[in-house]
Amino acid sequence: MIRIGLTGGMGTGKATVAKMCARRGALVVDADELAREAVRPGRRAWKRIVEVFGRSMLKADRSIDRRALAAVVFSDQRKLKRLNAIVHPPVIREMRVRLARAAREGKYAVAVANVPLLFEAGLEGEFDRTIVVTCPREEQVARCAERDGLSRREIERRLRLQMPIAEKIRRSDYVIDNGGTLNNTERQVGDVWKILTGGRA
Repeated sequence: MIRIGLTGGMGTGKATVAKMCARRGALVVDADELAREAVRPGRRAWKRIVEVFGRSMLKADRSIDRRALAAVVFSDQRKLKRLNAIVHPPVIREMRVRLARAAREGKYAVAVANVPLLFEAGLEGEFDRTIVVTCPREEQVARCAERDGLSRREIERRLRLQMPIAEKIRRSDYVIDNGGTLNNTERQVGDVWKILTGGRA
């Protein structure tokens, strides 16, 4: 089983590319989904977040208020590092468990892990190949504004906290430009897929 690490900046379209891989038969493991599971009420990461950031980070149903928490950590890099130190370990453990299980079961030729902070967390060594998804900066900002309801100023602040996309491109094995049509993105995914699977579309 080939293990692929998929990454990119916020709003570049990582989930879109992951879905295209899934349609071709890949197992997809999504780090953001694992993070949501890790911070469910009562879990260890949830308890630590409440201890560190306070009960004001909770909604009425005791789940983490992700928007409130994001507003706090993206305004203070030290707090962002503290949050990552809480959430990343259980996410990485579960990702490894799922990939190892898939390799043992032998059902998939390709496994794709969608990990936004792949390089920031030093996880590239976990994978056989890495793919970065890109798009023009203006399109990235527009997508984040529409999806998350954030102001341009807030989006730019968050983007500055991420590794520059140029550095992610330098470190990646493959680049998929998601700035054009979906058909164009699909074609690029198909080209990379053929390389990874020895010519199978």
